[in-house]
Amino acid sequence: MEEPGPEEEKEEEEARFDFLEWIGPDTSAAVFTFLDHPADLARASAVSRSWRRFIVRNGFSKIQCLRLCPEASNFTRIITKQAIASASESDAEHQHRAYMHLSYALLLDDPQDCIIRCIGASTTDNFPEETIQNTLVPTDWVAMMRPSYWSSAGHFDPAVPECLFYRLRSDLCLVQQINIQPFRAFFQYGDPIYSAKYVRFQMGYPKTPLPSQLLVSHDNEGQLAADDNYIWTYTSPQFPMLQESVLQSFKLPRAVLCIGGVVKIEFLGRVQKQEMDDLYYICISHVQIVGIPLPRELGVDPYKNGVVLKYYPDTRRSGVCHGESSGDDGRNSPSKWRNFTTRILHSSSARRLGWNQAILNRLFGAHDASEEEEEET
Repeated sequence: MEEPGPEEEKEEEEARFDFLEWIGPDTSAAVFTFLDHPADLARASAVSRSWRRFIVRNGFSKIQCLRLCPEASNFTRIITKQAIASASESDAEHQHRAYMHLSYALLLDDPQDCIIRCIGASTTDNFPEETIQNTLVPTDWVAMMRPSYWSSAGHFDPAVPECLFYRLRSDLCLVQQINIQPFRAFFQYGDPIYSAKYVRFQMGYPKTPLPSQLLVSHDNEGQLAADDNYIWTYTSPQFPMLQESVLQSFKLPRAVLCIGGVVKIEFLGRVQKQEMDDLYYICISHVQIVGIPLPRELGVDPYKNGVVLKYYPDTRRSGVCHGESSGDDGRNSPSKWRNFTTRILHSSSARRLGWNQAILNRLFGAHDASEEEEEET
């Protein structure tokens, strides 16, 4: 009979003092569900091999994600770079790393305007003078003292809705609020404000990839703004809109994960009729979608009747989701993966929770430092 090796002896020793063995799997699972931060889960997985196997096998990282963000339930499949490159680890291990990475990203706190470009509008009255592109300008004026706003087509029925579609900076953005400023037509008698009665938001992903360098044109604007092009994973409640030409903030009931990077703003009910043609219009001066773009190591793709979560720590090799060009192929820039882990180490929450490189390795898997040094030389 063979003598047990050092590794087997270590595992046997761990098992003798392992409370998982004492209290059983059901009670152990109940205990681990109380861990509500990825740092706590990383520490627990670092205690022993049996603890890590138990955490990975029972999908506690996914449970944390769903608790932080219910929209994560839309992911029907996980694809990771590690799973493609190596068959030595289980699918559960790859999924664990992806959900741990996503969990921490959901806790980042650096809100900004997430809009990267416009997709289109349901209608436009005068193109290109009143295009949706004008809503990205933070003032009421553009060059040559021309007013800057989007205007819908006019309609006799004030109940006809209008929609604006925007593409966000990342496939996954945690959206907190949307700011909208109705336009005051100071060139018309009485300075009328063409607001809507209510506004509602939808977030989702395109069924097929959007063109990488999409320019809104008179031909494609209505086509790309068709609901049939998208799968919506979130619909907000209706918010009343004031008939005031100020930047109005519509804070969502909770931060929402926009899966796919597309936001639709729906204007419900027209308020102002134009005197010269007796038609109702909606005009918007400025739009901001405020939230946190998640790192590009995380992306999504449509898959059958659901959506795939993609986890590629090195986007230089994997490309960017949906065929979008980030404007940086990575050949002359530091690793985005290295930048993200650095952000974790230097963040206030990481310092408060006592994170270190060992914890990061447990969270996301160790990366090859020698490879990084070689790339930098």
